[in-house]
Amino acid sequence: MATVAAPHPQRRSNAWALLPFGALALVSLTVGLVARNQQTGDGKAQGTYIELLFTSTIHMKAWVATAVALLACAQLFTAAWIFGKLPFAKPAWVNVVHRWTGRAAFALSLPVAYHCIFRLGFQGDEARVVVHSLAGCAFYGAYVAKVLIVKMKRYPVWVIPTAGGLLFTTLIAIWYTSAYWFFTTVDAGL
Repeated sequence: MATVAAPHPQRRSNAWALLPFGALALVSLTVGLVARNQQTGDGKAQGTYIELLFTSTIHMKAWVATAVALLACAQLFTAAWIFGKLPFAKPAWVNVVHRWTGRAAFALSLPVAYHCIFRLGFQGDEARVVVHSLAGCAFYGAYVAKVLIVKMKRYPVWVIPTAGGLLFTTLIAIWYTSAYWFFTTVDAGL
């Protein structure tokens, strides 16, 4: 008796990419508007649990953002492994590591984003800060877009690497204009 192969689901058209990238724009704009309306001034949080581990909120944000950037580098490495861009075979655990480093990076980014959005707000007094604010807004939009693409499946092959690359790029831009700047310009201590 002959076996019949299950039909492969057809890929979505390129027009379907408008949905997650539209969500990216909507979420980014929403985060930016919320941040713009939440600006409170100095952004200093006094008497918080942050002071148990760090000397200030800005030190916490810089070190946590650095941890998120390192997790993003692990994401980039495991994504390259998943898509066969590395010269060695992919073990079964790579997909799990990729998912969990992404989840950890997102979860770690939340306290930093909370402080940036609700204590500092969207700022535009110098070029570095404008780039940081715009990239910060775009990061959560890019995250939503990537999750939609992964969950909805069957997108053209270019869509997920594009969304992942955009997510990685915005995160590194955030890190470079904040934590890297802080460590090289202000202070590297805890």
